[in-house]
This record gives sequence, C-alpha cells and structure tokens, in this order.
Amino acid sequence: MLRRLYDWTMGFAGHPRALWVLALVSFAESSVFPIPPDVLMIPMILARPSRVWVIAGVCLVASVLGGLLGYAIGAFAFEEIGRPIFETLGKVERIEQFNERFNDLSFWPVLIAGITPFPYKVITIMSGWTGLPLGMFIVTSIIARGLRFFIVAGLLWKFGEPIREFIEGRLGLMFILFVLLLGGGFYILRFL
Repeated sequence: MLRRLYDWTMGFAGHPRALWVLALVSFAESSVFPIPPDVLMIPMILARPSRVWVIAGVCLVASVLGGLLGYAIGAFAFEEIGRPIFETLGKVERIEQFNERFNDLSFWPVLIAGITPFPYKVITIMSGWTGLPLGMFIVTSIIARGLRFFIVAGLLWKFGEPIREFIEGRLGLMFILFVLLLGGGFYILRFL
C-alpha cells in the first residue's frame, strides 16, 4: 500500500496543478500522511528550477499549517485520532515514556523532527498532547521546516540532477549530523 501511495504522489510532479498537490501533501504529511513532501518537491524543482523558491516556500507554509493541525489533534483529539496514527506508525509504546520528558526538552524535539527524516507528524501531535507552548511550536516549526526545504531546494538549484541521488540517499544522515553539531555547539556554549 505504501508503494502505491508513493507512486501516486510521484505521479503529480508534472501535473499542471502540482503546486497545489505539493501543498496538500506537505500539509497532510505534518499530521497524518506517511509520504514526505520531498518526493514530490525534488522532481518539481528539477523540472522547473526557475520556481525553486516558490516550491520550497509552498512546502514550508503548508507544512507548518499542517503541523498546527497535528498540534490540534494532540491537544483536542489524541485518543480518537492521535493514538491510531501512532499505532499505525508503531510508536504507541514509546509515546507514554516520551510524554514524561517531552516538554523538558523544550523546542529540541520539534527542531530535530522538523529537519530530519523522523516522522514530523509524531512530534506535532506530541506537542499538542503534552501542551508544548504554541508560540514555541510555531517558531521552531518555521525554522526547522524552512531549513529542511530550503536547503534541499538550494542544493537542487545549485547542482541540479547530479545532487538528486545524494539528497534522496543521504540527506537524512546529513541533517542528523547537522542537528548533532548544533546541539553540541549549544552544549559547549552553555558550559563554557
């Protein structure tokens, strides 16, 4: 089923209304949809490099708005909607443990999930469920999703097709290393 969903999403890359489909996928991915918008964004940018920043901007705005839906699901409908989503993702056992520490970690879970391959929807729902301050959630989501989409867009704009394989195969690892370096830098500054 996941493969059919992926193929369906990819089929819209050349569609005349691809930007609207990208917005829908970006929105839904932040709360319920299992396919990341990158799979649609990458071929769209390669097909129309002159629209690179518009495409990345659509991903950013729609993703943050979708994150607000995820936040609302966590805050107001966790048992009815949030828990079944976590069950589908196989995360139910871990959410109870993570719930106890989530808000102690401040903005870090949102930042990390927003730029890494970790399912962002898990963190948007958890943010609402645990009562993470909404302002912190929004600002961190804008920063994280902006970094993710605009770095990918910038790499594609600069290097084109040759960077596609690198992005699709190793970008998650690069973002994880970036987060580790960023966190290490904050840790060092805090204790110096």
